[in-house]
Amino acid sequence: MANLNPEKGHLLIAEPSILGDVSFNRSVILLADHNDKGSVGFILNKPLDYTISDLLPEIETPLRVYNGGPVEQDNLYFIHKIPDLIPESIEISNGIFWGGDFNSVIQLINEGKLNEKDIRFFLGYSGWDANQLLTELISNTWIVTENIYKNSIIEKSDDAFWKEKMLELGGDYSIWSNAPENPSFN
Repeated sequence: MANLNPEKGHLLIAEPSILGDVSFNRSVILLADHNDKGSVGFILNKPLDYTISDLLPEIETPLRVYNGGPVEQDNLYFIHKIPDLIPESIEISNGIFWGGDFNSVIQLINEGKLNEKDIRFFLGYSGWDANQLLTELISNTWIVTENIYKNSIIEKSDDAFWKEKMLELGGDYSIWSNAPENPSFN
């Protein structure tokens, strides 16, 4: 389950040793793309304090927005599981899609045809240059796992997701699952 080679659709689980990194500490990232030119992913478990309605008043439903990563945080991205309703979507894997026609998204949300189980919005993304992710994997920054949730990964949104992954990994990781985020609080 763990320590796979990274591929589109796999999850990157932050090692417990990532401390003090606001973006990546205790992050679970869905890899949306991975090739010889680099990698792109979205942090799944870092909700922000505002909704899509706060950012785009033309959207009437207050869907949560997540911190996708430290790159281009002034841009909005989305993943979803309804490519038949959103033209120009790109398949990541396991029935999860990235992007597509945003005007269709706005219309579908306002018509009540999309909800938080279908789509997830992010400000920014996580990105790595050609060999950067490999270097970070060698230095034990990330654990690569399969996405066992398939397209229901969109619904995994709580702060306990990283803890849940630590428990699944077992061994010493189980101990970290109960450690405070800031070790000085221990």
